[in-house]
Amino acid sequence: MMQSNHLRIATAIVLLTIPFGRSSIAASAAGTAYTPPPLAAYGQLPSLEDPALSPAGDRLAYIDRRGDQRYVVIIDLTKWQAIATARIGETKVRALDWYDDHQLLILYSTTSDPPFELIGDRQEWVLLTAWDIETNRMRPLDMRVAGYHTMNVVTGSLAVRVVNDQPELFVSGAYVDREVLPALLKIDLQGNRTGMSFVAGGKTSGADWALDAQGGIAASFDYHVRGAEQGQWTLRLRRGEKMEQVAAGHDALDPPYIVGFSYDDKALLVAFHTPEGVIWKPLQLDDATWGAPLDAGKTFSEVIRERLSGRVIGGIEDPLEPRPVFFDPKLQERWSALIAAYSGERVELVSHSDDFMKFVIRVFGPRDGDRYLLMDWRTVDAADAYRLGDVYSGLSTFATVQPVTYKAADGLPLAGFLTLPPGKPAKDLSLVVLVHGGPAASDDGDFDWWAQALASRGYAVLQINYRGSDTTPALLRAGFGEWGRKMQTDLSDGVHYLVDRGIADPKRVCIVGASYGGYAALAGVTLQSGVYRCAVSVAGLADPASFLHWTNDEMMTSENEVTRYWDRFLGIAGPKDPRLREISPIDHVDAVTVPVLLVHGRDDTIVPYTQSEEMAKALKRAGKSVQLITLSHEDHWLSRSATREQTLEAVVSFLELNDPAS
Repeated sequence: MMQSNHLRIATAIVLLTIPFGRSSIAASAAGTAYTPPPLAAYGQLPSLEDPALSPAGDRLAYIDRRGDQRYVVIIDLTKWQAIATARIGETKVRALDWYDDHQLLILYSTTSDPPFELIGDRQEWVLLTAWDIETNRMRPLDMRVAGYHTMNVVTGSLAVRVVNDQPELFVSGAYVDREVLPALLKIDLQGNRTGMSFVAGGKTSGADWALDAQGGIAASFDYHVRGAEQGQWTLRLRRGEKMEQVAAGHDALDPPYIVGFSYDDKALLVAFHTPEGVIWKPLQLDDATWGAPLDAGKTFSEVIRERLSGRVIGGIEDPLEPRPVFFDPKLQERWSALIAAYSGERVELVSHSDDFMKFVIRVFGPRDGDRYLLMDWRTVDAADAYRLGDVYSGLSTFATVQPVTYKAADGLPLAGFLTLPPGKPAKDLSLVVLVHGGPAASDDGDFDWWAQALASRGYAVLQINYRGSDTTPALLRAGFGEWGRKMQTDLSDGVHYLVDRGIADPKRVCIVGASYGGYAALAGVTLQSGVYRCAVSVAGLADPASFLHWTNDEMMTSENEVTRYWDRFLGIAGPKDPRLREISPIDHVDAVTVPVLLVHGRDDTIVPYTQSEEMAKALKRAGKSVQLITLSHEDHWLSRSATREQTLEAVVSFLELNDPAS
């Protein structure tokens, strides 16, 4: 299946110029007239992305962009020399990971029709290639196993375990047994031939497994997402030679899930949803008894696991502040030293060696700009890290990003970020409300190429974590049933907040967003009036009813977890619910009094292109000002430089025409 979609890249041993050196303070533009960089500097894919340290920390892999070409580069850190490169062009690489110190795993995706055994629309499929650095051999990994109807796709995480003193790769995949079900596959990359074996197949579409340090299945989880047993879940634990059921229950939308093994390796951590939020409970491996929830229910929004064992060794508590908390005091001491050394900057852990003696961090702030640094605790202290390179080589100055907090009309506290245009006082500015997608996602104050590009053109940019965002369980739940309602007024309440403080001009406000943010942009000029001067929807949802019908067609049943998820958020009961019309932009085009720009990729498999196409037709029939820009060969995430630049140029031109910043 899908053999033709394997990664096609040219490999060569080529020494590229390496911009490494000691970290230094970015040049300040203070006292000089601000000249904005070209939009292409923001629209291009990053110059340096996805840095990944090898397990021993002696090699670094990353994606390097040189002009119109992109490469995967391997650096020998003992010599600070590039030892291998692979040209990848426009291949949509999603992640780099290491199998061992000699073989790099490249996850990439492609948009195509389902395999011939299945029916359905085009989808985004994730594939895997292994690159042996010693032999410079690139081999696509075919997930098909003889005797099983496995699909040649990766559907979840990768894990490496040491089995009989050799590393083994475990991959979350899929197989077909009347429906597509999860599969756990094992790949042996030792030697010249790739060994593929079928470890386990899920009996439900919500199946999952926990692997112990020896590569054995320590626990399994099953969840019925549809059918007569919909919502039923079962957790099993290995007891001797058997898998014994240790817990079971029912939840239509929020089943528990396996987090990993505890720091002391004595328990399996399982997350449970409660009315107060998510709690982690330890299941003792020796006697299958449950312990009390960890730290009075305190959990991590992101988990840091030990690579070869799956032990949870730390995590990030606050999604808006990416500071890890480590259980090991020495690791925590090292990270605290980094935070102190880069005070006032946003510091994010990106990669690390297995022994945590080397960190790759991303630093964004007024002193360092936006760059990757390498911290080697064996040779330097926290304040003297190596500069691996700027994330965007064409940018030397950055707009200031500052936190914003205010209360919604009903008193709910909201938080977000305001990006201010360089060289302008924060007074009576043209404002762009830039709405994140999801909606169960968040803006975190990190470098945002959209916000920075718009600010460079003179606009203040407001990014708010409205209700329905996932910064906290309570804020997420506050969004249930509030599409087009309080989720929408949360945004306009932010506009009023900035207007009241003299920062924004109430007559010069536009709304821009992608995905759910595109829906919010359209809702802002159909369900509201008098707030926004123009609207831009990128891959936005315009007709929720048709979207839900499309979802059911994709799932081949109306009884599916995706529809239940959207019903809860939308506050409706299926695509035929008449309440959908109340919050549907396409049903309120007559209310539009301002220009609208629609941008959508043809290869979008998340929100179909027809959403923007039909919205454009409806607006034109109503005699409204609308423009539709179609992005050829582009997916939901704007994964290509050419279409990112095309989108940015179109959005800025539209804003400058309909709401000039000066």
